[in-house]
Amino acid sequence: MITIATSFTVLLLLGTPIAFCIGISALAGLLQLGDIPLLLLPHMMFQGTDSFPLLAVPFFVLAGALMNAGGITRRLVDFANLLVGHVRSGLALVNVVASMFFAGVTGAAVADTSAIGSVLIPAMADEGYELDFSAAITAASSTMGPIIPPSIPMIIYGVSAEQSIGALFLAGIIPGLLIGLALMVVAYLSGGRQSSGLSNSRRAVGWRQLLRGGKDALLALFMPAFILGGILAGIFTPTEAAAISVLYAFAVGRFVYGELSLRQLPELLKESLVITAVIMFIIANAAVFGWLVAALQMPQKVVTMLTAAVSSRWLILIMINLFLLLVGTFMETTASLIILTPVLLPLAKQIGLDPIHFGAIMVLNLVIGLTTPPLGVCLFVSSGIAGISLEKISRAMIPFLLAAILVLLLVTYIPMLSMWIPQMYLQR
Repeated sequence: MITIATSFTVLLLLGTPIAFCIGISALAGLLQLGDIPLLLLPHMMFQGTDSFPLLAVPFFVLAGALMNAGGITRRLVDFANLLVGHVRSGLALVNVVASMFFAGVTGAAVADTSAIGSVLIPAMADEGYELDFSAAITAASSTMGPIIPPSIPMIIYGVSAEQSIGALFLAGIIPGLLIGLALMVVAYLSGGRQSSGLSNSRRAVGWRQLLRGGKDALLALFMPAFILGGILAGIFTPTEAAAISVLYAFAVGRFVYGELSLRQLPELLKESLVITAVIMFIIANAAVFGWLVAALQMPQKVVTMLTAAVSSRWLILIMINLFLLLVGTFMETTASLIILTPVLLPLAKQIGLDPIHFGAIMVLNLVIGLTTPPLGVCLFVSSGIAGISLEKISRAMIPFLLAAILVLLLVTYIPMLSMWIPQMYLQR
């Protein structure tokens, strides 16, 4: 195991892409064992990706791309603007509410950052908001994407832990909404301090204007309810729901809104294929790594070591959270879930955690890492749109990170926040 850990750390420090870090480290471990034929390597990689639920990943990625190109994203932003744009720190709140709507459509944080940020960061700058604040709230609010259903990380965890993806989707609803509310409080207070330089032209909208905007965004808002409702009613599986979301996004963008042209499809397909290929390559390499971890009995050793050293369930949960927050700062979410779920899930079960509850904790921890340096992907996307340095956006992120960690602690120690809705569904 020392060989694996050393090679992984060295490759990571050298800036090697995470998929190659995982694959090469696993290969080093297999070579050290010596009695395992290397022909098993491609077999295990294929087996790791040969899963029906994983088909949902490319479909949700493509659905998100179609929504951006078809005008669905813009209509969600416009409706959020009508709802809260006139309040103090209006555009900052619009940013969070729009991300909340968008989270119920794509399930990916980076897509949220790119889509919402490209619209709202320039708009916030025009109204006098500081660029680092605008970029930070955009990155922070995008963490709702992988928590509020549908969620690509929840699918990955569900496959790794062999848990119901529908129940995991439900487990993310309340934590995702709590993240949104916490960020809105921080945005309201922080944005208020900039009020002297902001535009005062915003006024509350009337009911007619609100209804008109709601009607325009109705098809976009109906999509997450349609997806989740169909899964829970047993009409289709999460994978089938992802495929239907692609057809829905194409039909609405092409035939209803009329903003999606057939000429855009090749480029959108290409972008989606590249993103999917990266995710699947990570999953394939992580499958080998996961098999090696299981063969070396690492989960059992971790459980034995921690339960022998620490008897308090609260302390073990704190240690798990700190570890996952640390991992999230330098490892990609998909890879972290596939590698760490087999290691940490037995420990979670040992201390009495429900696997669905633990899935919500894991995903919430790791998506917070998307907004923390040195490798927070959402930070890079948001700072790139705003044209500011990583140092500036990292400083502005601190209050939003503290709010997200507070919600994480609530979800960790109050299981009903994530388990109440799934339990109602499972008891039907």
